Amino acid sequence: MAFNSIAVFCGSKPGANPMYAEQASQLGGIMAARGITMIYGGGKNGLMGSVADACMAAGGTVRGIIPTRLIEWEAQHTGISELTVVENMHQRKRLIYELCDAAIVLPGGFGTLDELYEVLTWNQLALHDKKVFILNTAGFYNHLIAHMEMLMREGFLHSNLSEQVTVLNSPEEIAHYF
Repeated sequence: MAFNSIAVFCGSKPGANPMYAEQASQLGGIMAARGITMIYGGGKNGLMGSVADACMAAGGTVRGIIPTRLIEWEAQHTGISELTVVENMHQRKRLIYELCDAAIVLPGGFGTLDELYEVLTWNQLALHDKKVFILNTAGFYNHLIAHMEMLMREGFLHSNLSEQVTVLNSPEEIAHYF
């Protein structure tokens, strides 16, 4: 598989475990080293800022897509390669996913989960067939993965879960898919 750009979905907060920011930064560096453009939500805070800063510091390209509402809150990252402002969150998600070849989900809150489930739903509906990765830092997504496995066992998924999502336990593992 050749990925020129990867969407990164993650928290606008750093979370309680310092390992979340460490692995976000590692991922940013790996993407830059491999020449992969990072596409993300355009924020400067939390894990979003960590992964974008690391990618930029390593000489990578970072493209942010941010809704007007977050510009009003001054949450945009001004030190990235390109920042596109859209009207709302729906346009943000759609454009991020149109611009990427694959997506990786890091720890995050409701917005991150919304992004994960939307792209998985789009895959299930055959609106696209982009690879979706979950970076399960420190077991952050263990319960969610168990729930997804239950969805499969109970007959609510149209395909095997392993065909829908690839779980990674460290940022380095994504290099196997480049």
